[in-house]
Amino acid sequence: MPPTVTTQPPRFATADAVARIAAASRRTQQPQSRADLVSLAMGEPDFDTPPLVTEAAQASLRAGRTHYSPLLGEPALREALAGKLAATAGAPVSAADILITQGGTAGLAASILSIVNPGDKVVIPDPTYSLYADLVAMAGGVVVPVPLGPDLHWDLDRLAAALADARLFVFCNPVNPTGIVHSHGELSALAGLLDGTSTIVISDEAYSDLDYTGRPFTSAVSVDGLRERTVYCQTFSKSYAMTGWRVGYLWGPPSLIQAAARVHNTFNGSVNTFIQDAALVAVESCADDIARMRAAYEERGEIMRKELASIPGLTLSAPEGAFYQFPRYDLGLPSVDVVAALRAHGVAVRPGSEFGARGEGHLRLSYAAGPRSIVEGVRRLAHGLAALR
Repeated sequence: MPPTVTTQPPRFATADAVARIAAASRRTQQPQSRADLVSLAMGEPDFDTPPLVTEAAQASLRAGRTHYSPLLGEPALREALAGKLAATAGAPVSAADILITQGGTAGLAASILSIVNPGDKVVIPDPTYSLYADLVAMAGGVVVPVPLGPDLHWDLDRLAAALADARLFVFCNPVNPTGIVHSHGELSALAGLLDGTSTIVISDEAYSDLDYTGRPFTSAVSVDGLRERTVYCQTFSKSYAMTGWRVGYLWGPPSLIQAAARVHNTFNGSVNTFIQDAALVAVESCADDIARMRAAYEERGEIMRKELASIPGLTLSAPEGAFYQFPRYDLGLPSVDVVAALRAHGVAVRPGSEFGARGEGHLRLSYAAGPRSIVEGVRRLAHGLAALR
């Protein structure tokens, strides 16, 4: 018999971009609730999508709307969004400058990857949504995190220093994970800091309909000095409880949207036609659903605040928008270890360090869950923290 030849399987090298993301990423996959676990980790509404939206998708499918959509998106949806954005921006908006994307995530990816070159300086607040840093790492850019002030709003002096020679500044408003809402004054101050520069801004306003401050929400595109340099990133996920539908959009300077469209079309292609038909109904007919869900989130935020207030060693944040509480704890343990220990007590939350170095010592809890889940989840949280003392 011929001798047996033992060969080792080949070792395949992957792109440097993968290694950069793996080295930089703080993102972790968190579970949904199940029989033995209450999840306060998911940034996902527990409401069903409004019935009018679902019915529109069903009608679109029955009508045979299952073919490719134009790469920039369905004209009717883009026109409707242009009208909505014109009211937000206080300036004319052309549908030609709107790109329909595969959710807000794909919009962020398309915009960041179309703007950032290897070595470019990209400024982000710390803490903030962790996807921004991952995408900058993919593009080969250099993330410059800027610590927030004690009130979790921007430290404008630190921000001014960091923005020197920056290619890009990325932020969200209202903010994930802190829940604060940047005011017109803050955004105007940012415009002043950027005056005379070529720095681009990406404003992720996924939670713009969830503002509890009592003052009108200020979009970056409504501020003179920002509008001309801002890529506006939006999603249907939060306002309309359409997370699984994967539809969002971008608007901004034509050259930047054209570049983002090139990236999005290469990675993703066009968004499903029938989903865009449903999204159009959401824009045109679901204002009452937004108001109903917003009121429920505000009530749930108060339930969570009252429950958390009785737990020793927690310093609560003061959310102004979105649906997150970002308390600081007084244990001398990394937040990833605290989260792991809490999981053993039947509650899932997110470690503050996922959102940046300055998030360490915090936990992010979502009150997008139902009231009973909030009460039970916080009860388990209290037991888990007590066991760590």
